[in-house]
Amino acid sequence: MSDATIINCAVTGGGDTAGQSPHVPVTPAQIAAECIAAAKAGAAVVHVHVRDPATGRASMEIAHYRETVQRIRDSGVDVIINLTTGVGARFAPSDEDPKRAAAGSTITTPEERVQHVLELRPEMCSLDVATFNMGSNAMVNVPKHLERMAALVQSAGALPELEVFDLGHIRLARHMIDQGQIKGTILFQLCLGVPWGAPADARTMLAMRDALPPNAHWAAFGISRMEFPCVALAAAMGGHVRVGLEDNLYLRKGELAPGNASLVARAASIIDAIGRSVATPAQARAILGLS
Repeated sequence: MSDATIINCAVTGGGDTAGQSPHVPVTPAQIAAECIAAAKAGAAVVHVHVRDPATGRASMEIAHYRETVQRIRDSGVDVIINLTTGVGARFAPSDEDPKRAAAGSTITTPEERVQHVLELRPEMCSLDVATFNMGSNAMVNVPKHLERMAALVQSAGALPELEVFDLGHIRLARHMIDQGQIKGTILFQLCLGVPWGAPADARTMLAMRDALPPNAHWAAFGISRMEFPCVALAAAMGGHVRVGLEDNLYLRKGELAPGNASLVARAASIIDAIGRSVATPAQARAILGLS
């Protein structure tokens, strides 16, 4: 199993992309269908956000998570469900009073950000160990909130996938591990190319990989045109990979991906071409210590 590479598919995300491609899933039924299709194409893990079906924008509505997860489970397709906890961290300061949140801010309590994980008990969930400028807003994850979220999701049996967008985030994650706030299997996701985090290039991926604690599992992704180069780089360096319409809308230059399955299939072909194998869900569970 040493050469098995886990493909994680981030099927929709929460960015303003639904208007840029007709293939971005919006409703719970569409999101679940994309998860199922991605799993059939070779994804061992599906990373799930939900959207407001009326507007297409990111949502924290637990009913949407509940329907999406139930549809995936009812399908009988074997796949590891990885629910996001990243929504609820965006902060934009008011022009009149920067201490107050402006319209568009989503920042909320740690408890609200993980309520769907506590109810639905997925095998995995993301934990963004990151405070940084993200586009024109700030993504705010202070240590006190991260400690609380980590305790809650682990109490629900979910493996935290530690999303890091720069080297300093790895330092904070390592501190949390040293303090016993993150226990068991250690899994990092290196998030590259997101404005204004670490760039998506080989030197940065190598530097971030080398900053990880010994024996940590890791994966990486690059956004937009760097999605598939980062698949090749991460797999060749012994890591796991992530693709999906959250990160990139195109199968190749000028050609919109018709769905997440096409992105997973291309990632699988890259992994095969460099002499590695695509991990099954059972292999992924064994690698990550999931029961």
